[in-house]
Amino acid sequence: MIGLILEDQSFEQDIRELLMAFYPGERFLHEEKNDEDFRLLVHGVTGDDFFRLSLEDKEQGITKVSETRVDFSDRFETKNRIKRMLYGMAGELTGRELPWGTLTGIRPVKIAMTKLLSGSGEKEVFDYMKHTYLTSDQKVDLSLEIAKKELDLLSDIDYENGYSLYIGIPFCPTTCLYCSFTSFPISQWEKRMDDYLEALFKEMEFTARRMAGKTLDTVYIGGGTPTSLSAEHLEKLILKLKNTFDFTNVKEFTVEAGRPDSITQEKLEVLKKYGVTRISINPQTMKEETLKIIGRRHTVEMVKDRFLLARSLGFDNINMDLIIGLPGEDMEDVRRTMEEIKSLGPDGITVHTLAIKRAARLNMYKEQYEDLKITGTQEMVDLTAAYARGMGQEPYYLYRQKNMAGNFENVGYSAPGKACIYNILIMEEKQTIAACGAGTTTKVVFPSENRLERVENVKDVEQYIARIDEMIERKEKMLAKSEM
Repeated sequence: MIGLILEDQSFEQDIRELLMAFYPGERFLHEEKNDEDFRLLVHGVTGDDFFRLSLEDKEQGITKVSETRVDFSDRFETKNRIKRMLYGMAGELTGRELPWGTLTGIRPVKIAMTKLLSGSGEKEVFDYMKHTYLTSDQKVDLSLEIAKKELDLLSDIDYENGYSLYIGIPFCPTTCLYCSFTSFPISQWEKRMDDYLEALFKEMEFTARRMAGKTLDTVYIGGGTPTSLSAEHLEKLILKLKNTFDFTNVKEFTVEAGRPDSITQEKLEVLKKYGVTRISINPQTMKEETLKIIGRRHTVEMVKDRFLLARSLGFDNINMDLIIGLPGEDMEDVRRTMEEIKSLGPDGITVHTLAIKRAARLNMYKEQYEDLKITGTQEMVDLTAAYARGMGQEPYYLYRQKNMAGNFENVGYSAPGKACIYNILIMEEKQTIAACGAGTTTKVVFPSENRLERVENVKDVEQYIARIDEMIERKEKMLAKSEM
């Protein structure tokens, strides 16, 4: 437990998120109580031109106090001064350095990209990230490499007159131990799938009418696991999609095949028939024991079989998702997984570092899993990067999450010409992304104001079906606002 007592709450979120990086998994209490067993007690005192922090480590019996002069009229600089001060104090107490320094946001590459677009040179960007955020050399170099790659890949995307489309299928064979996405067991919805698709099709029809005149650049069907649908329903969905939207200028069409236990030849043939250009087959690990622990009801052999089946049907852009830091896995487990992946030769690898969200079973029922050892290390991150680069793949997008093991990042690698443009667009937030389906979020970009607004659909499938007109009305108001 961390007690976070601040006189002024203006920078509470910034302070709390940085403390979460140093003390992952700790809960916070915002009032001081004598009967609470605090691991750390943090006090913040605000003056006219200063901010003072004290950190009392109850376990070590050590108290650190520090103060910085600030100009509260400049919130950006004040926030960063406070975070740099806190970083030094927490670093001394924990003996830790964070690879991303004071950065706690999910889009660090956006900083490098914005600087490059404004005319800054690479050396200037490097120095800025080092000084402002205390980011490690390795992570600044990675940010710059990916920012340059993204600028190249997005060079022919029309942000104002184009858009991307996301279709959400919130069903899976089972729910994985670490998962917090909107996902419901397909077994509970198979008999009512036509009801869900009817509501989804209504939203798709509205979206197509509302976005008429704009160029559709990328299409992504995700979830959940879209291939948990039957081949019949999958074909019905994609046929409706192709008949509703203008695919003339679509640069890529991705479908998450995700769980190998949801893939059949019949389903892959449907995807191929309707021009899907990219799929993901996601093992997460190639260790049999771990697959059982995390609730993946498939084997390593099934991963290989489905991958080779997709290759035999002509799919030439297959991505594979992996997670490092899974319960009980060590460096050698990661190495064996990467060897197995290398032997298959996918066109892209997305390496995730385990992030345990509040809604994940691993967090909600943590007493059941307290014996599971979760370790994510820089060496594991470096190992996956070395394998990906050794396979001729380069990093092309990156994002971070809260409560990530080791405070690292998720990185997408791809062979030349196989990068997922949609993944970059969703991270860099430069183009409107219209989303249809339960639990999806439409992101509407206001280019002239350099901002975006979100419109969220309800997550519950039953509610989505019943309130589809409300979902459409929300989207209509936001899209109309964007045109004013």
